[in-house]
Amino acid sequence: MAERIAEEKVNEIRQAVDIVDVIGDYIQLNKQGRNYFGLCPFHGENTPSFSVSPEKQIYHCFGCGAGGNAFSFLMDLEGYSFQEAALKLAEKGNIKLEIDASSVASAKSVPVDLQQMMEAHELLRKFYHHLLVNTKDGQHALEYLLNRGFSMESIEKFQIGYSLKSWDFVFKFLTKRKFPADVMERAGLIIKREKDGNYFDRFRDRIMFPIFDRSGNTIAFSGRSLGDDEPKYLNSPETAIFNKSKTLYNFHLARPQIKKLQRAVLFEGFADVIAADRAGVGNGVGTMGTSLTEEHVASLRRNVQSITICYDSDNAGIEAAYRAANMLTEAGCHVRVALMPDGYDPDDYINEYGEEKFRNEVIDSSVTFMAFKLLYLRRGKRLQNEGDRLLYIEEVLKEISQLDKAVERDHYLRQLASEFSLSLEALKEQQKQVFYAEKRKNQQGKRAFEPQKRLQVPKRADNLKPAYHTAERRLIAHMLRDSDAAFKVQDMLQGNTFNIDEHQAIITYLLGFYENGHSPDPSAFINFINDEKLKRIVVDIEMMSINDEISEQELTDYIKQVLNYQKMLKIKEKLNEEKEAERQKDYAKAALIAMEIIQLRKSL
Repeated sequence: MAERIAEEKVNEIRQAVDIVDVIGDYIQLNKQGRNYFGLCPFHGENTPSFSVSPEKQIYHCFGCGAGGNAFSFLMDLEGYSFQEAALKLAEKGNIKLEIDASSVASAKSVPVDLQQMMEAHELLRKFYHHLLVNTKDGQHALEYLLNRGFSMESIEKFQIGYSLKSWDFVFKFLTKRKFPADVMERAGLIIKREKDGNYFDRFRDRIMFPIFDRSGNTIAFSGRSLGDDEPKYLNSPETAIFNKSKTLYNFHLARPQIKKLQRAVLFEGFADVIAADRAGVGNGVGTMGTSLTEEHVASLRRNVQSITICYDSDNAGIEAAYRAANMLTEAGCHVRVALMPDGYDPDDYINEYGEEKFRNEVIDSSVTFMAFKLLYLRRGKRLQNEGDRLLYIEEVLKEISQLDKAVERDHYLRQLASEFSLSLEALKEQQKQVFYAEKRKNQQGKRAFEPQKRLQVPKRADNLKPAYHTAERRLIAHMLRDSDAAFKVQDMLQGNTFNIDEHQAIITYLLGFYENGHSPDPSAFINFINDEKLKRIVVDIEMMSINDEISEQELTDYIKQVLNYQKMLKIKEKLNEEKEAERQKDYAKAALIAMEIIQLRKSL
């Protein structure tokens, strides 16, 4: 069992770290008024609805309802236990915790086989790197890398290594250290031979590039052949800890630079990322031998809004860049595309033309997505041919029609008019026709679904709550900010309770929190509550906008709403009793109940 952390230490950690800094390590936050906003990391969205309050040290998503403090954020996002979250935050706040970190790690509910996979990858990463840098066995591989333009700084930074020219060294190395063979096979490190059931190493005599997850844990490898051996790159298979569709190479190292520059550079593979980093482009990330996926886009969008795509200049690279740019634009990113001469990838370009030219003439000279579209639409067309030229102009006008800004539309229309010696007025007129034609087409498509929509029963909006419900929430909001108000509400209730069970549970916790000597503090109170559902409700209430002080009249009105609902329920109950008495022909009893109902209604 993990060691318990003293409440005083928890409070010390909470005061040492700012929730904006903690969450800012995971998503891009922008200040709006008193709070910060960004894209929620707990559900997919293109419009920021995730709010972080530095004043209250809490977060809340108005879209999915997620909420809590710095501890619960790490627990929900990373799957940490409370102790693990405390360790992470203590490290960030330079607070020394007198507990054994290994005991905390062992308490984490991660399956044993997954832990073993991660540990084996981490061990091999260190071993492969040692072989490359410090041994005669790796000398030829090191010379190969240095001759290819790799620096010792890059080799160290990306922990590049070398795998021995042996069929079973890794198998013996891991089994000697008590790693089960079947687990290592599922981790993709060794392969089982069908004919005799023996195991052999997946990677042999290759330069090894470790693949890391967003936390910097080694989860896979890519091995490059030193000669003409095929395949040129041999990658780990997908495993329980490695998913190509979710993994962006170098994300853990690039994230600080991405935050600082407010821009990411997207490459097709890790070789280009490493070469670009050598050229001073430290905000580069790459996909792992797969096209850009929705998961990649979501991960990028949460952290940055501006992205430059730098793919190979061959046909496949241009097509991939066009697809990626469309996906990123649809997700709300500002996209630029870096162009290179035909036949070059970033790695080749840097080796031939140098680092400074790559930065200045490729990355810093990137073009807008619209400018890239113009080049993309030209491909395969002979513009001196009238038919191809008219088709090109029509396709460009469609793209221009989708631009939101009038200045951008005007810019590209003028560019088109100048290139083909056309009348600007004529182009503007045709562009309007294209715009309205597309609009009509979209409206017709929407109308096709209208009969289905009519069958749907409209749902009641979540925010249309009964008066007593709103009154209880507003009372709790004031009670969370003022302990005197909390005890005053308790007195005014005169032994009655709130109507919503969760609300009553919250004020019971809150009164106990104050009685233990705590001052009003939303973040500390969230740690005090054991129930996750109640924590979310507290955060939701905390984000309500209320007056700093509550007047006597306002307080009385809210209490009245709470108590009146209970009286209304009592009246309803008495009316049923009255009807039952009349049905039994017990008119005396019915008359007494009627008098009670009159008294209850008067008290309203």
